[in-house]
This record gives sequence, structure tokens and C-alpha cells, in this order.
Amino acid sequence: MKKYLLSALILVSGGSAIAQQTSPSDALRYAVTDLNGTARFRGLSGAFGAVGGDLSAININPAGSAIFNYNSATGTLGVFNSKNNSNYFGTTSSDSESIFDINQLGAVFVFKDNGKSDWKKIAIALNYEVTNNFDDSIFSRGTNPSNSISNYFLNIANTGYNGGPIPLDLVETQPGETITDLYGYLATLSNGFAAQQAMLAYYGQAYIIDASDPSNPNSTFVSNVAPGSFYQENNIMTTGYNGKITANIASQYQDKLYLGLNLNAHFTDFRKSSSVYERNSNNPTLGVQEIQFDNELYTYGGGFSFNLGLIAKFSEQFRGGLAYESPTWYRLNDELSQRLIGVSTDGPNTFTDVADPGVVNIYAPYKIQTPGKFTGSLAYIFGKNGLISFDYAIKDYSNTQFRPKRESLFRDLNAVMADELTTASEYRIGAEYKIKQASLRAGYRFEESPYKNESTIGDLTGYTAGLGYNFKGSRLDLAYSFSKRDSEVQFVSSGMTDTAKISSKNNNILLSYTIDF
Repeated sequence: MKKYLLSALILVSGGSAIAQQTSPSDALRYAVTDLNGTARFRGLSGAFGAVGGDLSAININPAGSAIFNYNSATGTLGVFNSKNNSNYFGTTSSDSESIFDINQLGAVFVFKDNGKSDWKKIAIALNYEVTNNFDDSIFSRGTNPSNSISNYFLNIANTGYNGGPIPLDLVETQPGETITDLYGYLATLSNGFAAQQAMLAYYGQAYIIDASDPSNPNSTFVSNVAPGSFYQENNIMTTGYNGKITANIASQYQDKLYLGLNLNAHFTDFRKSSSVYERNSNNPTLGVQEIQFDNELYTYGGGFSFNLGLIAKFSEQFRGGLAYESPTWYRLNDELSQRLIGVSTDGPNTFTDVADPGVVNIYAPYKIQTPGKFTGSLAYIFGKNGLISFDYAIKDYSNTQFRPKRESLFRDLNAVMADELTTASEYRIGAEYKIKQASLRAGYRFEESPYKNESTIGDLTGYTAGLGYNFKGSRLDLAYSFSKRDSEVQFVSSGMTDTAKISSKNNNILLSYTIDF
């Protein structure tokens, strides 16, 4: 009776499940940020740490707002296109996604001291910016020569209960009990996620796996999929964004030093829809012939971080900058729904079994701490003719952590990330040349992989170009940016470690309008 009452509580009230499946990629979604911002900022590949005077530049070095001489406001619109080429066991495929969005909006207010103080001015800024755009689509297909998707369910069923098999009474519905009842009840257990996966695939639901000895309550599990080769597809669609609102204050001391501070509020909204499909003809008269496994993940929440920075003016032409970006402390919530379909044959008969609990797992909130970052910058200003600038940033991704640490799942994940992730450097070079009221811009960016193996996520290379026109009181800027990065994507998280090799290319166009007032 207690089992049914707990199930009803989960279903009626949307109570929190107490175990979920997370991975290093979930943390890196927030630890690895993209290059976004105003068109002028993007046109120089974000090499603004010692330049300042741009609302997006304060995200690199908060002292940059004190470079402004006038009150100013900027808004930026962008067109974002991503294209992913996949290679899975020699079969190539591609998918793409395009969106139009507001990328940045902010203003800075400059208060000058006309007296004899050494503090020449104070600048206060407020800026909104998209730090990551999650709209993306990846499609992979090919023939796996030996591994079935069923290995995911088999591995979890045999190891997911304190290192051993899931007990049979947790994966079998009892008389009068529905799959919805059982799936909801399992969510309340410490090994609940693993038990849910085994239950969906078990004989009596999708028939993907069965007990090797049904009379033994602690029996191991076997697959109902005949060995051989398997045609497989993986379709992943993501939407959403990671945004940041920055409150900034900076000050200029004499004509040689600028100091700044940011307080940042982060917010995220991420949706991932994934569908893995498999078919085989290894034994067309007996066993599972097709599998489709669907997952819908929704993650939302917010966080906090701060920035400190300074810009030193060594001469009228030469500047240097140093900045620190703190870790971002996120508090996140996950919701997950699942469906598993199995198509089986027994002689001339074909059966389609759908395990669809119709339940949304609402997990207990958890925390992610991303690593901090240090940035050093140099810039040379050619009077009113232009500039050239260089930024170097370093971030230790092995410091990424899930919390609370007391949970065994998060302890294990933190140990994995400490072992697999590494310190990564980022290099940004930008140049601007002015011809009367017009400006020509170009930039280059290189970011190292956060992984020691450099293949799970590879290095990033990016190029940018831009134009600007100053109307004497307002400015219109246009920028184009291109970046590429390779990665590897698993179809399922365990049991079958084969990956599709993904080559991702991003093409972005941004238009900014700035007005001084």
C-alpha cells in the first residue's frame, strides 16, 4: 500500500525524484561559454580586455566601462546558424539550425569629476547578454558492427542496484499496478533512475531485456536482441539560452589607471529532445527487431558570479589589462520524461510494445560550480586611426563541480571531471582601422579543449570581420563571425560507448546600434 501512496504523491503533486542521471557534459554546458555581444566586440573576436569602451567588453574586463567618455546605450540583433556534420561508422549526415534573436542590450552612464580629485570619473553600466545559445540540431546515422542500444539497458539493469542487478520485484508490475504507478514509485528510491531504465526495458514492458532466471529475485539480466550488426540513428534537438545581466561600476584614477567590478545574475532555460532508433535483421523470426528510446529533458535555474578588473595606461598608445572572473554558482532544476518502444517477432507474429509511463520526473534541485577565469590583455592604440589588441585567458575546467558533494552520484562525477578535464587557454587577437567615419575590423580566436583527450570536445578556431560607421552621436556596426569545433557524441550514456564524430560550424551575423546621450 505504501508503494501506491508514494506513486500517487509523485503523480498528483509533482514531487521531487531523488536520483537522476547527469554527466560532465551537463556541467560543461555552463562552464564553456560562447563569444557573444555587440557587433564591434564580435568584429575584433572579443579582444577587448585592455581596450574597453564597449558594453560587451565589460564582461571581459569590468574596468572597460570607465573608458567611455559619454553616456551610451547599445542594442544588438543577431542571426545564428549552426551546421553539424556527423560521421558514424563511415556514414555521413548533416543537420542545421538557424534563429534570429536579441543578443545584447545595455547602457552606461558616465559621471565626470570637474574638480581637483585624482578620481576623474565613475561609470555605472547595466547590460544584458546571451552567453550561450542552445538552439542546435544533430543527426547521426550508420551501421554499428557489433553493439546494440539494448546494452545500455542491460548494463544498468545488471549494475544499477548498489553495483549489482536491479531486484526483479522493482521491474515487474504487480496485479492492479500500472506502469505509471511503478515508474512513479521508483523515482522515490535512491537507485530510482537505474530501476526506471531497467523497468522500461524489462520483459512485460518493452521486452528488450529479460531475467536469466525468473525464479531468482536477484537474477541477472540478458538481452532479447540477437547479436550481429545494427542500423542506428540518433536525433538530438536542443533549444534555449544561457543569459546574464551585469551590473557594473568602474572608475578612472588620474589618466593611468581604470578599476572595475561586475555583479552578474545568470539565468538558463534549456530543453533537449533526443531520440535513438535501432533496427536489425540478425534473427528476423525471434527477438527484438527495432528499438526507439525517447527522452525529453528540461533544465532551468539561475546563478551568480562577479568580475574584477583593471586597465593600466602605460602611455597614450599602450595599455595593459588584468581581469578575474569568479566561478558561477548555479542552482538548477531538471525535469525528464521518457518513452521506450520495442518491436519484436516470434515466428510469423510481430509485436509492438510501448513503455510510456506518461510521468515527468521532477528531480531535487542541485548546484553546479563552473571554474573561474583569468585574463591578461595588451592593446596598442594608433591615435584616432585604429588599434590592435591581444587577450590571453586561462580556465581550469577540472575545478568544475556538482553539489551537494555528499551525494554519491555527484562525488563520482566530480572525481571523473577532476580526472578527465584540464586547464585550457584561450587566445584572442583583434584589429580595427578607421577611415574617417568608417571602421574596418577583423579578429582571430583559438580556444583549447577542456578535455585532456582533446577529442570528446576539440579545440575551437574562430574568425571574425566587421564594419562600423559613426554618425557623430550614434554608430551602426555589423559583424560576421565563424567558428568550428569537433566533438564526439555517444548515442547512449553507458553500455555502448561508440561515438559519432561531429564537426560543428557556426556562422553568425550581428547588427548593433549605439547612441551617445
